[in-house]
Amino acid sequence: MSAWRALYAEPQHECNTYGYCGPYGYCDNTQIVPVCKCLDGFEPRDAKGWISGSFSQGCRPKEVPRCTHGDSFLAFPGMKVPDKFLRVPSRSFDECTEECRSNCSCVAYAYSKMSNIDIDGDDTRCLLWIGDFIDMENNHQGGENLYVRTKRLQGNMRKIKTIKIVLPVVSSFLILICVGLIWICGFRGNQGSKLVWERLMRRDTGNYNHFADGNTEFPILNFREIATATNNFSESNILGKGGFGNVYKGTLEDGREIAVKRLRVGSVQGAVEFKNEIALISRLQHRNLVKLIGCSIHEDEKLLIYAYLPNRSLDYFIFNDRRKSLLNWPTRFKIIAGVARGLLYLHQDSRLAMIHRDLKASNILLDAEMTPKISDFGTARIFGVNQHEGHTNRVVGTFGYMSPEYAMEGIISVKSDVYSFGVLVLEIVSGMKTGATTPTSSRARTRNLIDYAWSLRKDGKVMDLIDSSIVEGCSLVEALRCIHIGLLSVQDDPEARPLMSWVVASLDNEDTELPQPKEPMCFAHRNYGAGESHVHDMSLVNLKGR
Repeated sequence: MSAWRALYAEPQHECNTYGYCGPYGYCDNTQIVPVCKCLDGFEPRDAKGWISGSFSQGCRPKEVPRCTHGDSFLAFPGMKVPDKFLRVPSRSFDECTEECRSNCSCVAYAYSKMSNIDIDGDDTRCLLWIGDFIDMENNHQGGENLYVRTKRLQGNMRKIKTIKIVLPVVSSFLILICVGLIWICGFRGNQGSKLVWERLMRRDTGNYNHFADGNTEFPILNFREIATATNNFSESNILGKGGFGNVYKGTLEDGREIAVKRLRVGSVQGAVEFKNEIALISRLQHRNLVKLIGCSIHEDEKLLIYAYLPNRSLDYFIFNDRRKSLLNWPTRFKIIAGVARGLLYLHQDSRLAMIHRDLKASNILLDAEMTPKISDFGTARIFGVNQHEGHTNRVVGTFGYMSPEYAMEGIISVKSDVYSFGVLVLEIVSGMKTGATTPTSSRARTRNLIDYAWSLRKDGKVMDLIDSSIVEGCSLVEALRCIHIGLLSVQDDPEARPLMSWVVASLDNEDTELPQPKEPMCFAHRNYGAGESHVHDMSLVNLKGR
């Protein structure tokens, strides 16, 4: 039976749909995953809707421009010109600028050459926009310079002359005062930061007091600065919500974009994780680990400040039917290899050999190039140089990603992370969430992803595990190799699971021979409410599925 094959489709994604980003909004095609943005000086009309992916209401000016003859225009290069323009013939660039400046209804203009001289004798183009404009894209290639009217700061010439005379005198005086204040505040600030750090580390919130040494260098940022950067922790700035607080997007005064994890006031468990994350990740440096910029402590407020990553987390894409196709196979393989290298660094190559304990899709963040960054080290556990295994009565992590020996007996080792990595690999290849509904027979039912992968393997249909949205253009050799490594990583016996050093080498070298995995017998066939984070004392009752 013949079938149609799509060679080209338009629009390639929702962002290219006409008017998708609304008035004054534009589709930024310069990123790997195109997104809607507001022009500089504009903000979403519906902030909550914008966060949830509803852009139809577009953007509005942060400040309403005052129309004067001296108004200025802000240039936006590489823009596909918006719709609903008015063409004014026979104008030079300066005349086009003046045409818009002198018309208070004109909000923007564009100017470029066009080859219609044979039609009407005019080889110039002056485009004006009266009122809202819509359907913009930014791709830096073949676009126009769009000039948008901005608010002009009004000033009285007499005042300006007075300022020119008084300013040098006042400035000299202020400089002397500032030098003195900087010296005083710098000395007190350093002392204050050390006191805050030492006070935090002395609290009885865990066995990490050996990090409270006098040589600890870690930025403690001003709380007011962070509050200002996040618009006073506005709901419109929320990036995500967790068990111990919310994460907000912010912009510092120097223009750096940040993500701020705000600990819920009164959360004792959260305080433990706050201290743990500072003590650990502040000493780690790797391209596949999230970068912690600093922290802020103000009365009962505790904040962790990270570098902002524009593409959110892996689960935002991989478990969404509309967005998962944006992650093609090369990108998915890049994420798998990057997470593997990050874990190898944690287990073997960092100064502090540690186990993450909560590796999952929502804790894998993605930067602008879709490079994976392992995040959330609040529950990580440090191991000694010669220590290979430990035991805990406090099991933390997410059911579905926990190894059987850790979930049921509290036994923890680097192989616990290897198990979580194996589950993550199967999720990335299949696009399915462990514990979600899988097509196991004539009718779908809830089934553990590991169990489902094994049933396909036994039936000789392992290729059916590959996400249907990426089958075309997928390297079957790489995908099947990843599935094989994933199944090796989720074996019941911790000793049978590979080390991350072997995993990294096997992903990099297709000639590395892969041993045959053993089928999980007891734990893999149970469903423990996968996807929910849990912290509890050891009890088999707490581990029962719902």
